[in-house]
Amino acid sequence: MNFASDNVSPFCPEVLEALAQESKSNAPAYGSDDLSQQLDAAFSDLFDKEVAVIPVATGTAANCISLSALVSPYGGVICHHEAHINEDESTGVAFFTGGAKLLPMDGPTAKLEATELDAFIAGQVDRGVHSVSPECVAITQATELGTVYALSEVTAIGEVCKNRGLRLFMDGARFANAVAHLGCHPADITWKAGVDALSFGATKNGAMAVDAIVLFDTSLKGRIEQARKRSGHLHSKHRYLATQLLAYVKNDVWLKNAGHANQAAQALSDLLTARGAELAHSADGNELFVKLDTDLAAKLRAAGLMFHAWPSLGKDVYRFVAAWNTDIGQITEMNTTLG
Repeated sequence: MNFASDNVSPFCPEVLEALAQESKSNAPAYGSDDLSQQLDAAFSDLFDKEVAVIPVATGTAANCISLSALVSPYGGVICHHEAHINEDESTGVAFFTGGAKLLPMDGPTAKLEATELDAFIAGQVDRGVHSVSPECVAITQATELGTVYALSEVTAIGEVCKNRGLRLFMDGARFANAVAHLGCHPADITWKAGVDALSFGATKNGAMAVDAIVLFDTSLKGRIEQARKRSGHLHSKHRYLATQLLAYVKNDVWLKNAGHANQAAQALSDLLTARGAELAHSADGNELFVKLDTDLAAKLRAAGLMFHAWPSLGKDVYRFVAAWNTDIGQITEMNTTLG
């Protein structure tokens, strides 16, 4: 069983069927097709607000292209030091924004806290042209450590951004897992809480290769489209990105898949903790960070489980990631396999 990442999973039947149907005929290129024209309406219905949707093939592109419209080349983006844009996207933010600087700060379990964020902003020393002023705050939902911001936490951060005149961006590579955990309306933890733009992840949760930039400030659409083209992320066969996204949100496939992944992570958590493992912190979504002794880690690997060590949390901490297709029955049967 592969718990190394949710990126190892295939695309789900709904997406496969939609792609097969769309493969039977020609269609206009570069987003002029009928399906691409349906994206804004479909996501506006999803979020109960008029939005603009720009699909791209990767989460890195969704994050960095979004930020290129929210911050100037000489501005700063405040994020958690564990944020994906800081730890896992090389110099992508600087490249796409033309030079904007990440301003990482700390917070428990990869979360920014509103009070500490406000103090961090207030503590920035203005050295004029010699310094970088924050222009945007970026939060990750769910976080890189598998925790989920509560509605009150996002709202409080949004209020800080509003009072400080900063934009608010949400990296939502695992947004579906967060919404499934919270059981809230997606509007409540995005635009109603002050979020200007969201990268709406799909690739990790059943799509083939697509994440969507969702703009709650639709005035940014033209700028985002120019940045997408300039960076080489405008697909000629755009309809296949739209096909995936429409199938993903239709009949709440995105929530069904995420709910299953969360349940699988919980089942695995129950199994591991019953055998003496200890969670490094709460597991809200589909990621577990678990303290394992050497013997249990070796037994799990011998049983065929794949997972990664996570030394930033301790030499005995490992990450397990469940996916939309993780077999919960197999997890249950592992009790017998492990003896």
